[in-house]
Order: sequence, then C-alpha cells, then structure tokens
Amino acid sequence: MDTTIELTVDGERRAVTVDTRTTLLDALRERLGNTSPKKGCDHGQCGSCTVLLDGRRHLTCLALALSYDGAEITTAAGLARDGLHPVQQAFLDHDGYQCGYCTPGQVCSAVGMLDEASRDAPSHVTEDLDVPTTLEDLTDSEIRERMSGNLCRCGAYPGILAAVRQVAGA
Repeated sequence: MDTTIELTVDGERRAVTVDTRTTLLDALRERLGNTSPKKGCDHGQCGSCTVLLDGRRHLTCLALALSYDGAEITTAAGLARDGLHPVQQAFLDHDGYQCGYCTPGQVCSAVGMLDEASRDAPSHVTEDLDVPTTLEDLTDSEIRERMSGNLCRCGAYPGILAAVRQVAGA
C-alpha cells in the first residue's frame, strides 16, 4: 500500500509516495535522490546512514519513512548551506575521511553528538553524572564512546577524533 508523506530534507519541503514498508533511508535515496546518507549494513550497525532527524542524530536504515511524516531531516549535504559546517571543515583539516563512504554519517553523528554533549547528556563512560560536562571537557574516551555507532572501514579514527576535538574546543 502506497502512502504520501511530507519530509523537509535539507530545508526543502518534499512530498514523497512510499510503500508502508519503505525505510527512511530508501525514501531519501531512491525516491528523493538524496545520496548523502549511505546504505552500509542495513542493520543499524555501521552508522553510514546517520542523519539529523528533527535535530537529533538518527539511523535511517531502521526507521520506517511513514513514521516520520512531517519530520525535518538534515543530511551532511544540508549542513553546508553557507559554506562548510565547522565539523565538515575539521574533517578536511584532519584527514578524517579517507575513502569518504562513512563520512556523511560520521559528520552528522559528530554534529549530533556535540549537541548532545553541549546539553550535558551523559554517555556510557561519563564518570560523574553530578558534574556538568562542557564540550572542552570531553576526553578521547568520551568522544570515542559517543561516536562508537559509526564505523570506518579505512581506519580514519585518529583524524575523526582530532576533528571532533577541534570543533569541541578540547
């Protein structure tokens, strides 16, 4: 059964007709032609499909498009509206992209992660939940844990870590 939904993708309101079983990733890539989020594992394990969904990082391969009717989606391509986003620039500065396949998901995840950390959202390795954490306080282990849902097969992790540290001001 096909249903028409509306999504705002990278600032543009779009109507798209999808089968009720269509993932958000497939709606973006196959129906709307937005190839920024990548199809990697299709099981929510690699993070290459990560976008910002209503401002929060989200895997699109596990989300049914129908569930997000009216949502606002920002892809890595949409972050660069008036020049490169600071996270994108930091990835370039620190060679945090190698082959580039995982880069859009890594960038969206980093932007979302930095927002979460700025709101003092704890992670699994946050030591003291009673002490607010600033972006400058993020340790390497804290950044690694917060980015652990995004895999890089090329091993660009040192560059990715350096890029996130640069934007965090740490």
